[in-house]
Amino acid sequence: MKKYLLFLLLCCLAVALNAQENKRLAPAKLKTLEGKTIDAQEIPQEGKITVISFWATWCSPCKKELDAILDYYDEWKEKYDMELVAISVDDSRTAAKVPATVAQKKWPYRILHDFNKEFQITANVAQIPYTVVIAPKGSIVYEHVGYSPGDELELEELMKTLRR
Repeated sequence: MKKYLLFLLLCCLAVALNAQENKRLAPAKLKTLEGKTIDAQEIPQEGKITVISFWATWCSPCKKELDAILDYYDEWKEKYDMELVAISVDDSRTAAKVPATVAQKKWPYRILHDFNKEFQITANVAQIPYTVVIAPKGSIVYEHVGYSPGDELELEELMKTLRR
């Protein structure tokens, strides 16, 4: 009986991992800071690890996460061939603060804006900060809600695994 339960558990794990491996970004319209419209499915680049961070100007943990990643970003880009895309979910009342916040923080990330929350809804993001990691072949391999100091080191460990 124990062997059967172990076998069943391993089968369920294999199915879950396969389903996660095939999970991809849903289509949704986003804007660049320059006003150009792009589809969310265009974000990941083949062969590159993509980290997506949903954030807002009013979200202190969001800004702390992006600041913490900034300390490692240049090294990670070189070492893991990765890119961070920061997607603002600011609404019409706070959207004007996005460019100033990015400039003041000196964030070198690609910044996109989800004005109508289309991507936030299709990606099933209920809370921010929300972090997604997309593997080099385009599948979503990691999703995380919230930020605690040290979460960026967990991201690095994941990137090491993806590059092995």
